[in-house]
Amino acid sequence: MGKLVIVGTVAFDAIETPFGKTDKILGGAATFIGLAASHFEVDAAAVSVVGGDFPQKYLDLLSDKNIDITGIEIVKEGKTFFWSGRYHNDMNSRDTLVTELNTLADFNPVVPNNYKDAEVVMLGNLHPLVQSSVLDQMTTKPKLVILDTMNFWMDCALEDLHNVIKRVDVITINDEEARQLSGEYSLVVAARKIHEMGPKYVVIKKGEHGALLFHNEHIFYAPALPLEEVFDPTGAGDTFAGGFAGYIAKTGDTSFENMKNAIIYGSTLASFCVEKFGTERMQNLSNEEVHERLLQFKQLTQFEIELT
Repeated sequence: MGKLVIVGTVAFDAIETPFGKTDKILGGAATFIGLAASHFEVDAAAVSVVGGDFPQKYLDLLSDKNIDITGIEIVKEGKTFFWSGRYHNDMNSRDTLVTELNTLADFNPVVPNNYKDAEVVMLGNLHPLVQSSVLDQMTTKPKLVILDTMNFWMDCALEDLHNVIKRVDVITINDEEARQLSGEYSLVVAARKIHEMGPKYVVIKKGEHGALLFHNEHIFYAPALPLEEVFDPTGAGDTFAGGFAGYIAKTGDTSFENMKNAIIYGSTLASFCVEKFGTERMQNLSNEEVHERLLQFKQLTQFEIELT
């Protein structure tokens, strides 16, 4: 059983979409990543911080999914990170209404001792200095380091971001972020520029249009599963990353061919995430449902063609 360290936010979200709105519900990158990775029987640990206002039932939920929570610091007198957003009718764009860093503002991650030799490290979207500090704590070089980031850090911490990008094997970002980071509009050229920054593999997420995997001159494209309705896209990218990281940690195979499988697993899990608000769909998702949807994916993407 491979070890996986997941670093990111465990948080509260309040979400408004054309389908409705929520009060504070469970969210955060590490939460979505962990729930997705829990489908792969890996030895996973979450490293994060919450306040004294964070319900025990949410911590129990992660524990029940076999996610080690000893790396989640609880600041009794503090408040948990909170994000609120409103999605537009196209569900691809959103407005951030509230961001309260709270305990996250002074977060110094501590990797549990028994996970400092983890084969796979998944660095969820956080300040690049926090991501770097996690890598500094690893006692053995991980087999694979995956980094997720966003345009906010490109705007306000670009040098720190470049420094941590040099140390990772895989970067996952969306198409807009890839263009900003590289200064190139073509995603093929953007991926090549990002390769030169350090990562061997570049994953560019395109939301409802799937994901691209780049490695040297090789390109793989996985479509997103066409869904009747997208209820809430929050956490879909993190769920994708959790499926990707969980599959690699389970198989221990970091080849380009195996990463194609990881992309498909990540896309499949993300397709469930968007069906309900927040983490609701992922909390009770069965392996049978995942298997059935993987078969749908296979039928969607495989075909025989006669060349004339």
